[in-house]
Amino acid sequence: MSGEATEQPLTSESQQQTTAIKHYADMQSAPRFPLHLPVELKSQSGDYSAETQNISANGVLFAMDRDVPVGSLVDFTILLPGDVVGSRCDVQIDCHGRVVRSFEDKGRRGVGVVIDEYHFERA
Repeated sequence: MSGEATEQPLTSESQQQTTAIKHYADMQSAPRFPLHLPVELKSQSGDYSAETQNISANGVLFAMDRDVPVGSLVDFTILLPGDVVGSRCDVQIDCHGRVVRSFEDKGRRGVGVVIDEYHFERA
């Protein structure tokens, strides 16, 4: 033995974790807009009432009373008031995403969701 450290190849799982961490850091760099809007969040484990805390091009931070586990797939619709987006009518955004963060915050749950797909509609 030469006493030198040998580099072990990354396993598929550790490569996925490294990629997810880098992707999460990239998502955090998008500008966030502090909008507090009511939303119904639907997941495999049920439907939840939530309120947006901030919205970015990559995702949404929700405040809610129940936890949604990290990795859960979720669907939700955000109704943006026309005056917020400079439109004569409200804009509806139907979103599909996944939970990437969940934490306790002042007696409520903070749930961070990455938006994987979205569709705009005029409300």
